[in-house]
Amino acid sequence: MFDGFPLGVVLVSVFTGLILVLAANTAFNGFPVLGSILARDGFLPRQLHTRGDRLAFSNGIIILAAAAAALVLVYNAEVTRLIQLYIVGVFVSFTLSQIGMVRHWTRHLAVERNPQARSHMVRSRIINGIGAVMCGTVLVVVLLTKFTHGAGYAIAAMAVLFVMMMGIRKHYDRVRDELRVDEADTKQQLLPSRVHAIVLVSKIHKPTLRALAYARATRPSILEALTVDVDPDETRALQAEWDRRDIPVPLKALDSPFREITRPIVDYVKSIRSGNPRDLVVVYIPEYVLGHWWEQILHNQSALRLKGRLLFTPGVMVSSVPWQLASAEGFEDRLDGPVVGDVRRGEG
Repeated sequence: MFDGFPLGVVLVSVFTGLILVLAANTAFNGFPVLGSILARDGFLPRQLHTRGDRLAFSNGIIILAAAAAALVLVYNAEVTRLIQLYIVGVFVSFTLSQIGMVRHWTRHLAVERNPQARSHMVRSRIINGIGAVMCGTVLVVVLLTKFTHGAGYAIAAMAVLFVMMMGIRKHYDRVRDELRVDEADTKQQLLPSRVHAIVLVSKIHKPTLRALAYARATRPSILEALTVDVDPDETRALQAEWDRRDIPVPLKALDSPFREITRPIVDYVKSIRSGNPRDLVVVYIPEYVLGHWWEQILHNQSALRLKGRLLFTPGVMVSSVPWQLASAEGFEDRLDGPVVGDVRRGEG
């Protein structure tokens, strides 16, 4: 076609590239806004409704970019295979939008009495109706001829997304109904009859003493320290040092014939709740704060398991008492990096 005219090849390539850039930019402009609207209505995770530092819907942009990269990898960047997904997506959206406009004009025509405005609405409805028929026809032809070439995957993905979005909406509705506060709830909110504070102790060190101090500062009705007897010799040594230091909190050791730690504590807490359902139990757990990720593997594992179990126990509060180790020194400053709003505040 451009034999002897190489400039024509260059021009076609440039304009084709510009069209593709415009199409991609349209998606990155439109999907984040659409995702934000759906998230506001409860059909997608709420995080998609949040604007980033530059007032763009950053989460939607990131998700779209990841999905686009995944499709390029799965289809090995073959345009002839990817174009089927594009055609289906485009004409489904075009058809639905035109049908939506027809319904829009029909709804307004039912209440509009101005002849001039009604004439405009009728013309608009006819135009949108013609557009819906044409786009729908193209969509049907594409589905019939290209279903096995990739168009079917796009329809399947739409069905999966629809089911997922309905599930998300049902979840948000269920949570909202569970958390709704009625007038009767407001009047029946009674203070706990007693606060039973428990400080978990594995050994006597600075984190333990800090947890004891914090627990005493809250002035609970009952305060006790709790350890699990997995080694009788270590438990006796702990009790002897406890008495020697004259710590003004009673130390109770729970039997654990199978050397478990989590279950005896959970069972003990549940026993307190079963006898006094209006009591509040607060469990103080000393934890190490470390500066390196690999150090987390060596510490806090029992605390994490305990918190995971206790959080599902009604009437039980879990309070973590942090103790910063040397490796965490200065880590707070490193966490004070760029955050949402810095650019708008002139700090970026």
